[in-house]
Amino acid sequence: MGDVELERLARRGRYLVMKTVHDSGAGHIGGPLSAMDMLIALYFRVLRVRPEQPDWDDRDRFVLSKGHSAVALYTVLALRGYLPVAELATFDKGDSRLQGHPDMTRLPGVEASTGSLGQGLSFGMGVALAARRRGLGLHTFVMLGDGEIQEGMIWEAAHAARRHGLGNLTAILDYNGLQQYGWPQGADAGGKGDRRDPWAGFDPAAMFAAFGWNPVEVDGHDSDAFIGACEDARTEAGGQLPTAIIAHTAKGHGLSFTEGNYLWHARVPNDDELERARVELGIDEGGMPR
Repeated sequence: MGDVELERLARRGRYLVMKTVHDSGAGHIGGPLSAMDMLIALYFRVLRVRPEQPDWDDRDRFVLSKGHSAVALYTVLALRGYLPVAELATFDKGDSRLQGHPDMTRLPGVEASTGSLGQGLSFGMGVALAARRRGLGLHTFVMLGDGEIQEGMIWEAAHAARRHGLGNLTAILDYNGLQQYGWPQGADAGGKGDRRDPWAGFDPAAMFAAFGWNPVEVDGHDSDAFIGACEDARTEAGGQLPTAIIAHTAKGHGLSFTEGNYLWHARVPNDDELERARVELGIDEGGMPR
């Protein structure tokens, strides 16, 4: 599958996120759009999975630690064949398998129930450790948000993962630099910080390196670079060092009116905005990319 096909899938995925949130009246936009290129690359190029056999023992594991971006994961799982695309219309309904945060007990293909930020890396570390002890050759990938890495539990897991030599564990940081709430006056707003930088002066690559990980920085919207980093993570450092992929992204990426705008963290698009998204993404009236 060529890069053009990945790009078409990502455009369709972004439109489905917008439509799903529009139709349900709830959900997140900014984080799902910043992660979409990486999720498409993971499920269509990187992860060794079998959608028709979601409980295959040797499958790679993916944990969406930033669980509020669940609509992006559901969209990509649907495109990959884990569930019908039409089921996205049930998102956030009371009896749906597609809740506002992923629930591993309800939807095959979801490897962890997440949403309480900061917990996913510890879960992924446990999976990676168990896989090694069972002699399985699978790799575990955990996608983190740059807001949630302010949680201390992330760094406890980072320390333990290196101590256990978990080279079969990769953290992917969706480093979009924008959290839910911004401060309109920036750094002068009562010392509350600049909304463009969730953790002012923080260098995540240096931090992971200090904890003994192998840090790699890439453009999270460059599929070739991201796929290469993921594949290198399987073999680098003699299998002893966990890898941290620092993926530089833009929140709300792909649409002119959502990109870089913190107000779209969890805003529901109206009819006009959904139509504008369809046109900008090059999606036909049947919902398919041109």
